Amino acid sequence: MKLGIITSHDRTGIKQVADLGLKYAEFDVNGDDISYLTGNEEGIKAAMGEFGVEIAAVGRWGRNRLNSDLTVNTKEQKDEFDLIDFCVNVGCPVYITGINYVNGFSYYSNVSAAIGYIKSLIAYANGKVKICTYNCEWNSYVDKPREWDIIHDHIKELGIKYDPSHAVNAGRDYMAEIVKYGNRVYHIHLKGTINSNGIHLDDPPAGMDMINWPAFVSVFRRFGYDGVLSIEPHSATWTGELGEKGLKYTIKYFKSLLFEE
Repeated sequence: MKLGIITSHDRTGIKQVADLGLKYAEFDVNGDDISYLTGNEEGIKAAMGEFGVEIAAVGRWGRNRLNSDLTVNTKEQKDEFDLIDFCVNVGCPVYITGINYVNGFSYYSNVSAAIGYIKSLIAYANGKVKICTYNCEWNSYVDKPREWDIIHDHIKELGIKYDPSHAVNAGRDYMAEIVKYGNRVYHIHLKGTINSNGIHLDDPPAGMDMINWPAFVSVFRRFGYDGVLSIEPHSATWTGELGEKGLKYTIKYFKSLLFEE
């Protein structure tokens, strides 16, 4: 297991990763225009070499991959193909996607369309990049066991980007999920969460929250997970100087769990 962090998609972001004493970056590319990134591959590779940082994953959240009539949104598909090409060119092993549910159509029709779309990404990647879905409900319903039992069981090579905070916030048992599906996880987010009596309070730095992170890491040791644990600061409370202190705490905490200096 390796420790990384989500960062901005440029030289500044890559330098930030190195300045934090980390070697792995994640790029989350959610806007309409991705040309600023796909057109700057050489600049990204130069920064990676300069600072000794690798791109662990590229993800795209919240987009409509399927149109209102369940046909493929070809603009989004082309963007995802281009991001997969970006992954190949910079040596990134994982691409993260999601699938929106289209109301007015049956669950069967939605699942069939999702399978077809995901298969198009896997075919395009052609084994050069691993494709996984995120376990976040941001415009995607392929985020929980029901869909994993259907879609991921049908597409054997499809993986999961797992973040235990999403299971906690949805009232599910994250330990039960990772014990059952941990062998399908290709990438992990480290985001803390605090909930009480069904009320979500905050997303403090991972390691200062209610998730049993030592047990979480131990489960993935059992599965031989050799991917990246990607830190995701995600709190309106922990910002500015406090946020910087919290981030440093998370890095120190997880380095101790990974037996790193």
